[in-house]
Amino acid sequence: MPLLTTPALGAGALARSPQPDIDAGDLRLRPWRPNDHPAVVAAYADPAVQRWHCRRMTDDEARDWIDAWPTRWRQETGAGWAVTDTTGVLGQISLRTIDLYEAQAEVSYWVLPAARGRRVAPRALAALARWSFDDLGLHRVWLRHSTANPASCRVAERAGLTAEGTSRHAARHADGWHDMHQHARLRTDA
Repeated sequence: MPLLTTPALGAGALARSPQPDIDAGDLRLRPWRPNDHPAVVAAYADPAVQRWHCRRMTDDEARDWIDAWPTRWRQETGAGWAVTDTTGVLGQISLRTIDLYEAQAEVSYWVLPAARGRRVAPRALAALARWSFDDLGLHRVWLRHSTANPASCRVAERAGLTAEGTSRHAARHADGWHDMHQHARLRTDA
């Protein structure tokens, strides 16, 4: 059945160039490196990351997770960055899913316990949104988080993502079904 619209972004929007570093002031978003795997293992050993991301990782799984990002970039299905400063990896942020046809992406993030309270996630999210609009050409970035996670609500709001609503029992966590808040930012938003 023919579509009545054309893709908002064509194939090659990501794959035609290498994944960039993104400047976020005193933070830098950079592609994951193989030697970052201890930070990934540490993050997924943290009870808060496990609670909201619903997983943990072994060393081998962390290496595989890091190794998958360049393939996802080339396939234009996702893009992940280590959030760093001069001390090392502080967290992660990703375009977890990318839809070039609709020019939108879902964002995911976590911050290591030692870096929490420094507004790492909202600064990284704001920088990623700017890059997504200005350089990649997306129309919309969005995220979902459990309504039981007010810290993620604050991250989204501080990064300029507007609350759009609540999806009832939309995600299953270790403790059962969670209602999920959705936030989004459009390229046309201030």
